[in-house]
Amino acid sequence: MTVEKRNIFLNNTNVSIPYVSRSAVIGANYPKRDNTKAHGAFITRSLKACYERSDVQKQAAAIRYKEGVYLEFSGAAKHDMAIKSLENRIQGIRLLNVKLDDEKEIVKATVYIPAGKEAFFLDKAGAYLTEVNKKSGKPKNNDLISSIENIRLAMLDSFWIGLEADIPELEPCWCEVWIRYDISTRKDKVISSMEDARASLVKCCELLDIERDEKELHFPERIVFLIRANKTQLTNLISTCEYIAEFRRAPEPTDFFNELQTAEQREWVEELAKRTHYSDSNTSICLLDTGLNGGHPLLAPAIKDSDTVQSVIQSWGSDDHYGHGTEMAGIALYNDLKETLVDGSDVNINHKIESVKILPPHGENPIKLYGAITEQAVAVAELSNPHVERTICMAVTSPYYNTGDGSPTSWSAAIDNITSGANENGQKRLFIISGGNVCPNELESLEYPEASIVHGIENPGQAWNAITVGAMTNDINIIGSSYKGFYPVADVGELAPYSSTSISWNSKWPIKPEILLDGGNMATNGVDYTECEDLSLLTTGDNHLTRPFSTIWGTSSAAAQASWMAAQIYAEYPNIWPETVRALLVHSASWTEKMYKQFCKEDTKTKGRRQLLRACGYGVPNLSKAIQCVSNSVNLVIQGTLQPFTKDSMNEMDLHTIPWPREVLESLGEVKAIIKVTLSYFVEPGPGEVGWKDKYRYPSCGLRFDVINSNENEEDFKKRINVKMRGDDKKDSGDGSSRDWYLGVQNRDVGSIHSDFCEDLAVNLCDANMIAVYPVIGWWRERSYLNKYKEKIRYSLVVSIETPNVETDLYTSVITKIETRTTPTMEIEIPY
Repeated sequence: MTVEKRNIFLNNTNVSIPYVSRSAVIGANYPKRDNTKAHGAFITRSLKACYERSDVQKQAAAIRYKEGVYLEFSGAAKHDMAIKSLENRIQGIRLLNVKLDDEKEIVKATVYIPAGKEAFFLDKAGAYLTEVNKKSGKPKNNDLISSIENIRLAMLDSFWIGLEADIPELEPCWCEVWIRYDISTRKDKVISSMEDARASLVKCCELLDIERDEKELHFPERIVFLIRANKTQLTNLISTCEYIAEFRRAPEPTDFFNELQTAEQREWVEELAKRTHYSDSNTSICLLDTGLNGGHPLLAPAIKDSDTVQSVIQSWGSDDHYGHGTEMAGIALYNDLKETLVDGSDVNINHKIESVKILPPHGENPIKLYGAITEQAVAVAELSNPHVERTICMAVTSPYYNTGDGSPTSWSAAIDNITSGANENGQKRLFIISGGNVCPNELESLEYPEASIVHGIENPGQAWNAITVGAMTNDINIIGSSYKGFYPVADVGELAPYSSTSISWNSKWPIKPEILLDGGNMATNGVDYTECEDLSLLTTGDNHLTRPFSTIWGTSSAAAQASWMAAQIYAEYPNIWPETVRALLVHSASWTEKMYKQFCKEDTKTKGRRQLLRACGYGVPNLSKAIQCVSNSVNLVIQGTLQPFTKDSMNEMDLHTIPWPREVLESLGEVKAIIKVTLSYFVEPGPGEVGWKDKYRYPSCGLRFDVINSNENEEDFKKRINVKMRGDDKKDSGDGSSRDWYLGVQNRDVGSIHSDFCEDLAVNLCDANMIAVYPVIGWWRERSYLNKYKEKIRYSLVVSIETPNVETDLYTSVITKIETRTTPTMEIEIPY
């Protein structure tokens, strides 16, 4: 498409000011003990009994036991537990995982106590029994001891994350084992126990005859291995290895690659090839899929060379045995291949296609540490074709052994590592993932769209930094005689029946999917449900000699379209940040009227709007809105950096001045206008089931935005923002803004991209000329011993005002205002 009015990139709009939070601390809900003496005595007896039982087990064991002991602490039902006090790094006492028993509403924490430190909690309980805190008048260590309801030796279920029904019995299964390691700093020298932890795990697996995959994943204070073990072996591993933190069942990617029967004429391919022009572009889409048959005449010219069609395992070959990768390529390259074929005009392709096969060509998919496979695939692509602006697209997901509530997995966390550059030199990457599909047979027991509400986004779609793509439908026309008696499930503009959602997730986890694109439609006769070629998207087939065209549907086709959009933005704006491409796609999105009717029947922030957001993300992206401005709608783009923390405290926030043309907005008076703000950044992950509160938070740092109110001056705005620090604790939710934001902070302030809009009179938006970007707590600050608290975080801010009057020229007025400033503190950049 031809871009006439380019997005306006602003420089030097910010003033960095010291940021101090004075937010009130919300008190914990600890149980009150009427008889503290009896409770303290009970805790003491429980601890001693656990230690004695551990000694007996070690003496009777036929295998070498670890030196320390694992304990499981349980809180009282419907109450908090003093999680922070269960760990003492100096003593070597480590918190391993924290879980919530949803049914009983009980918090459970697994803790490792090294040999010789057994007295630590006994002393705490003893002080609780005999000493009083002078300030509070309560027993010493009251929060810790009173919050503990029960203590037992940690068993296999204490370490198991996920459904207990998934614990392998007699037959060994592939499982993830998460092991801990310690990091400390002494005289500016970093000391890590990583090698000791790894060696211990390897040795114990050899001792217990447990098969281990050689790949591993690294996260802060955690290493993830893949092992093949049964229940007895896992139990024995707990007994012998002192570094165990968690076990999880390994995910198995879905085998969704069905052969499709499509008859198309080769003449169509030849005709399109003649009128397609391929530029020598520095922009590419890399497909992590089943491979690519690059000999297809519609794909071959977009492949740089054979070195960019590869496999993570050479013996698999790089060609496409299933067809899915080649089908993805047709959409990623042409977007709407059917429309392109019938249009008849010249086609300009301004990006390349790359492929790395991540699934095997024959037999069942082997269980792999797919986070490590994904990391390896990205490295393979970058090594063979460096220095390109690459969009990574993956439509391989797993519904099996997922977390269920939206919390991270090793696979999703690996993608957050890849995108943030956490394990390297900080190189950021754009990653697009399909949300995973609802299968037709699921609608036989659950009506549409209830099946989509129940079917959660699939692993690794919960990755914070990735764009997870769901599906909507654009087609309801069934022509083929083989579908006689069938009719479409969804209407045009509705959520596609294939699309999974995050409605069932805990609201503290990211909004997924972020965007929706065309995923076709299902067909039904009222009893049976099926895919339908007439309701699917036309694309390239894997065998161009006999079947040059195929069809694709669901969140796969939607993810491929999102990648195509991202490539257009990269091609138009060279050197743009990946965070900015993500921001522009989300910023351009909107919901259809059908989506409102489906999910927002009760139009409130707490119900309908939240469900709409969790089902449809921010809506359907509009490439025209993402890639350019028009006279009455202007995108202002800011790419900024700030240092959120110093050691143990907040550091700074950015205050941006936005050059809105006051005179134009005032002239519109009471005409309704919309201001929209989108903030995008990448977090470094800190995964592991350790509570997601306190210092064991998942994100390295969070950011938030706020806009000055029409009734406050700059000084008041600064004061208001500096007393807010809304982290993961949503009880501390103070909006602090009189503007009626459509979603509100409770909905938008999750994950690492935040977008919201406000409709108001144009004259009331005259003063919306200041936007604050400020930090909230993350593990960079809370785990200061990892020496990450001085790190800086990049962010992209997209701000727009749109008026209904197309004759209003906001665009020219904004540029004129910037260019005529007498003090050049602000610069305009429209990159080429």
